Amino acid sequence: MAVPKRKHSNSRTGKRRSHHQVKAKNLTVCPKCSTRLPTHVMCPTCGFYMGRVVDNKNDEAATA
Repeated sequence: MAVPKRKHSNSRTGKRRSHHQVKAKNLTVCPKCSTRLPTHVMCPTCGFYMGRVVDNKNDEAATA
């Protein structure tokens, strides 16, 4: 089994890990209420997703 002859330096390890950082989420704007939200996610404010209302918040409040 192959074994490294010498220890990798901290600089070399850091260079390898330079692409491991967490990137910011890509946010879009809801076309109905202008709330900032991640892509491919239903709007938590108005329930709008992909051109239609998926979750009607106003009907739930009226029936409860």
